[in-house]
Amino acid sequence: MSLKSKRVFITGAASGIGKAIALRFAEAGAYVCIADIDEVKAQAVVTEIEQYGTGAISVVVDVADEKAVEHGVAAMVEKWGGVDILISNAGVQHIKAVNELAYKDWQKIIAIHLDGAFLTTRACLRHMYSQKEGGCILYMGSVHSKAASALKAPYVAAKHALLGLCRTVAIEGAEHNVRANVICPGFVRTPLVDKQIPEQALDLGITEDEVIKSVMLKETVDGEFTTTEDVAELAVFLADFPSKALTGQSMIVSHGWHME
Repeated sequence: MSLKSKRVFITGAASGIGKAIALRFAEAGAYVCIADIDEVKAQAVVTEIEQYGTGAISVVVDVADEKAVEHGVAAMVEKWGGVDILISNAGVQHIKAVNELAYKDWQKIIAIHLDGAFLTTRACLRHMYSQKEGGCILYMGSVHSKAASALKAPYVAAKHALLGLCRTVAIEGAEHNVRANVICPGFVRTPLVDKQIPEQALDLGITEDEVIKSVMLKETVDGEFTTTEDVAELAVFLADFPSKALTGQSMIVSHGWHME
């Protein structure tokens, strides 16, 4: 595969979707940098990747911290000489109605999802441009990049904004052979989603089973969660795409929850 020996920087890669993507890229022969705020879990993923016989390192990165991002990307470049693929995946969630939402909670969600995407993009683009070998940036959006749900205003706003960032990067990066796309998963059964279930049950006054069936999976074609492996496969496909025919796009993987 063309991903063999590619250098991949993945944020939020110590668990959930990010971990699944990291393992899938390692399986494809890529060198993987696990960037996460949880040093112990990140190192555990590095150990797991060793089974594939490819290179992996972990770096402690708070994506909303400019210096931490620059340091993390620099550590990868020092190890492998550059960066070919960025997967901006780190994310959190906060469930609260707009009229009850604290400004600090709004700022936190925006900082991690949107500021983090900008800071990692800027740091990686500088190396991609100077390497003159091109590159690929994948943003972890959501069906909430296309639609809205109650109680998730900052998350929905940030995920919508990623589309604009991606399209701008696709235009600016084209002359440097850098592509950018957004992956838009539906509900994936990760710790992030598991945390939302009791929160939404409390706010909506329904049971946790009703949250799953009547809120999260109601609009899917089969009542199934999207899996981390589903998302990882799409990430590999987009990173491995051979030309700029596929750039500036957003691709939904949601069991038909949202169709375009």
